[in-house]
Amino acid sequence: MTSVLYDAPGPRAKRRNIVYTAVFLTALALGIWWVLGTMADNGQLEWSLWKPFTEAPAWTTYLLPGLANTLKAAALAMVIALPLGAIFGIARLSDHRWVRVPSGVVVEFFRAIPVLLLMLFANEFYSSYTNISSDVRPLYAVVTGLVLYNASVLAEVVRAGILSLPKGQSEAAKAIGLRKGQTMTNVLLPQSVTAMLPALVSQLVVIVKDTALGGALLAFAELLSAQGTLSANYANTIPSFIVVALIFIVLNLILTTFASWLERRLRQAKRSTGAVLTAPGGAEEPVGEPGVAKTDDGRAG
Repeated sequence: MTSVLYDAPGPRAKRRNIVYTAVFLTALALGIWWVLGTMADNGQLEWSLWKPFTEAPAWTTYLLPGLANTLKAAALAMVIALPLGAIFGIARLSDHRWVRVPSGVVVEFFRAIPVLLLMLFANEFYSSYTNISSDVRPLYAVVTGLVLYNASVLAEVVRAGILSLPKGQSEAAKAIGLRKGQTMTNVLLPQSVTAMLPALVSQLVVIVKDTALGGALLAFAELLSAQGTLSANYANTIPSFIVVALIFIVLNLILTTFASWLERRLRQAKRSTGAVLTAPGGAEEPVGEPGVAKTDDGRAG
C-alpha cells in the first residue's frame, strides 16, 4: 500500500524496523538499569530521601509556591509576547519601508541576544532607574527578558506562517475589493493559524522552561529555586531535581496535548466548512462540483 507521502515498507524493511526497535528498547532498558544501579550505589534510592515528597510540607512550603510563580511568569510572558510578536510579524510584511525596516531591526536585534542577558539587563535597569520593590523586581526582569526574546521569535513565526499561504489568497481578496488590513485580518491570519500552531506551541514550551533562568541567577522564587531550598533542608538534591524535572515534563505535556487537540479541531472545522446556495424555491442546496452544469430539475446536465 502506497501513501501520498511515502511508500509502504516491504517485508525486508518491516524486519529491519523490528530489529531497530528491539535494539533501541534494549539499549533504553540497559541505560535505565545503569542509572538506577548508580543511584543505588550512591544511596540516592533510600526511602529517607524520597519520603519528603509524600508529605504536605515539601509541597505547600516549597514546590507549589514555586510552581505558582513559574506559571505566573510564563503566563504573563505569553500574554504579552503573543500579540507583540503578531504585531511585529505583520509589520515586517508591510509595503511601507518606514514600517518594515524598523520592525525588522527590532526583531533581529532581540532575537540575537541570549534571553538570560536580557533578564540580567532588565534586572539592572529596574534596580537603577525605577522604584520597583526588590520583592517583585525578579519577576519583572524575568517577564521582560522572556517577552523581548520570545516576541521577536514569534514575529518570525507569524511572518513565515503568512508567507506560507498561496499567493492566490491575497490576490483573490484584492480582486473582491478588500483593503490590505481586511485581507490580513479576514483572509490571511485565520488560515495561517493552523500552520503556525506547532511552532507557536514549541515557543510557549520554551517560555515555561526559560523561567528557570530567573531562579538560577536572579533569585526569582520559581520552581527550580524552590528545588534548591527544598534540597538544602532535606539533603536530597538528586531526588528533588528529578521531581522538579517531572513537574516540568507534565506542564509541557499538558501544553502540547492541548495544542494538538486545538489543531485537530481547527483542521476539522476547515474540512467541514462548505458553501451553501439558496435555490429559487427558497431551499438551500450545496454548491455542485466545478464544471458540472445542472438542469432546472436539479439533475446534472
